[in-house]
Amino acid sequence: MKRIYLASDSRARRKLLNLFGLKFKVLPSRIKEKIKPAKSYAKLVRRNALAKAKQVAKKVKDGIIIGADTIVVQDGKIFGKLKDIRDARLMLKKLSKKPQWLYTGIAIIDKNKNRALVDYEKTKVYMDKLSDKEINNYFAKVSPLDKAGSFDIQGRG
Repeated sequence: MKRIYLASDSRARRKLLNLFGLKFKVLPSRIKEKIKPAKSYAKLVRRNALAKAKQVAKKVKDGIIIGADTIVVQDGKIFGKLKDIRDARLMLKKLSKKPQWLYTGIAIIDKNKNRALVDYEKTKVYMDKLSDKEINNYFAKVSPLDKAGSFDIQGRG
């Protein structure tokens, strides 16, 4: 069986691969993600996912490498991961006022066959308006700093 490498340190991505029963090794990519869209948000997340997978592919001899990237877009503005709780609060407050789009790019490189598959998914997300108290309670249970848009769509978010 081919070895699988996840080019991410994301808990959510690890959990997803575990749900599928896959055995894999985490080798986080250290690339600086681009934040300006090439021609579209879809191209941006595909490009970032592929760059992550390619960087990790250079470190291994063979196997399957999985890279991914997620952004949140509202009113033409990209919301990525944040540096501190204050900014995460402001972002979540803004995002809770109206719908946004989540774009996730995925890149899978098969090093043995020298092939890559790159794709993306786009999802419209609606939230209830959140009060400061609700945001504080949420952040007490979920760290917003490692999530695009500061919320966990597949978990408690």
